[in-house]
Amino acid sequence: MSDELEEIRKRKLAEYQAALMRRLEEEKKRREKEELIRRLSLLTFTKEARQRLANLKLVKPELAEKLETTLISLAQQGRLETPITDEQLKRLLSRLSRQKKEIRIRRL
Repeated sequence: MSDELEEIRKRKLAEYQAALMRRLEEEKKRREKEELIRRLSLLTFTKEARQRLANLKLVKPELAEKLETTLISLAQQGRLETPITDEQLKRLLSRLSRQKKEIRIRRL
């Protein structure tokens, strides 16, 4: 009985440690991405474009994250024109917004 309890405790402790390690790794990746976006923003965005991105993060964080992911991808591919103006950012946002999935509800 005591051995079984000890085994259960060890297993639970291992599960908690693994979960903690996963969360720490995810947090590290998130911080690295934020730092990359911050540097990218400072180096390649005009003041107006940076302000628009900051506003977007407050209003629509999901769309801002999608935009950031797209910008990182473009930068890694070498297809990012610098400096990114507010107009260019608006066009990119417009394209990303149109890609939303349409949800249709059909009544039977």
